[in-house]
Amino acid sequence: MEPFFPEKSYDTRDDLPRRLMDRLSFNTRWYFVAGYVREIVRSRSLALKGRYDTKAWAESSYNIFKLVESCGGRFHLRGLDNLRHHHGPIVFISNHMSTLETFVFPCIIAPLMEVTFIVKESLVNHPLFGPVMCSRKPIVVGRNNPREDFKIVMEMGKKLLSEGKSMIVFPQSTRNIEFIPGEFNSLGIKLAKATGAQVIPVAIKTDFWGNGRLLKDVGPVDRSQPINMVFGRPFTIGKSGKEEHKQVVDFIIEHLTMWDMPVKGSRAERED
Repeated sequence: MEPFFPEKSYDTRDDLPRRLMDRLSFNTRWYFVAGYVREIVRSRSLALKGRYDTKAWAESSYNIFKLVESCGGRFHLRGLDNLRHHHGPIVFISNHMSTLETFVFPCIIAPLMEVTFIVKESLVNHPLFGPVMCSRKPIVVGRNNPREDFKIVMEMGKKLLSEGKSMIVFPQSTRNIEFIPGEFNSLGIKLAKATGAQVIPVAIKTDFWGNGRLLKDVGPVDRSQPINMVFGRPFTIGKSGKEEHKQVVDFIIEHLTMWDMPVKGSRAERED
């Protein structure tokens, strides 16, 4: 599969026009939401027919990427060359701000390697998203029993990484615009250490697409907010992994600070 982003970086064109229907929607979210739901329904249909493979996943992700751009979103991607300069499967460790990164990461990463997510059980049981996510064979955790979740992630993660499949890990317990280092667990580092996989830290700013009050996945759209994603250089884990965990946290804090995003509390590692 040819990558959608073959260069080291990507920036949405300044002169890219918004779609007429989006402009006619009086700057609300609804044209964007309609396009997003339409793409999910199409992907769900393919998944139920057993035809939603990695290529289809990447293409549907790219469709949402282009939808975001056509509704006023401006992407700024950096470090894309780091996705090609590594050996073996990768554990991507990223902060988690909105629904946007979940749907956009595949078109950036999947054309270059097989990849999946660690996801909440509620997502695979969702009537709309469930079949799509299940088709990607993710690692599923309940988020109610940290010890059991840790056991599942380590067992399934080792298996998938040994098969050459990379993992995307969001160590925060929930999506949040504010980054709280003390709530950023070290699960991704521990998984990489146990398997010898390399880690790529990822810093994102995706508050273009907010979290909804009633339906978290259908939040407001703020077209004034740029969308930033930076992929760091891959590295291997040393003795305990504590220094590498700090390296990931510092990478994220550095970029969030540069983007004037809120960071709260200390940088202490969580052990769960």
